[in-house]
Amino acid sequence: MKNLLRTGLFAILISSGFALAEVTDADSGGFTTVNEVVIDASRDAVWTAAIDEIGLWWSSDHTVSGDARRLGITPVLQGCFCERFESGGGVVHLTVTMVNPGVVIRLTGGLGPLGLMGVNGNMTWEFEGVEGGTRVTFTYAVGGYREDGLDTIAVPVDYVIGEALGRLRAHVETGDASNAVVEP
Repeated sequence: MKNLLRTGLFAILISSGFALAEVTDADSGGFTTVNEVVIDASRDAVWTAAIDEIGLWWSSDHTVSGDARRLGITPVLQGCFCERFESGGGVVHLTVTMVNPGVVIRLTGGLGPLGLMGVNGNMTWEFEGVEGGTRVTFTYAVGGYREDGLDTIAVPVDYVIGEALGRLRAHVETGDASNAVVEP
């Protein structure tokens, strides 16, 4: 399995199209995942949906509160990919460390349960106008310490990010993120 993680190409079908999902490197000290899809919409429309409408396409299953509508991204340097709690509290999932509106945003930190571990990561979302719409690439490079090694969680993290990208695509193309079909 370890060799498969290091060199494997994991493809998943999302909605009616094909998305590239790949763990490009993984060992006990870290991993990198790359997920890519072409969305049938302009770059500006996809950027706006990705940033301003994250609560409509991110899965509530991958939130602390159980409600993705509590998520938000402030696309400025040191901005926040945050989740607000009903009680007035909240959590910083990732911090914006680079932004070029409409083109790229880099979010730094440990997403979800990775935030509870001795790890750090850079998640980069790139938006490129191509024939047929906009190519969106999510790259997440994570490094640090986990007792059982970070390579053991690379595939599940890759799956969650691939699911998110598929949900973004479904949200933009159909108006309903639940239309995303993700197969392992």
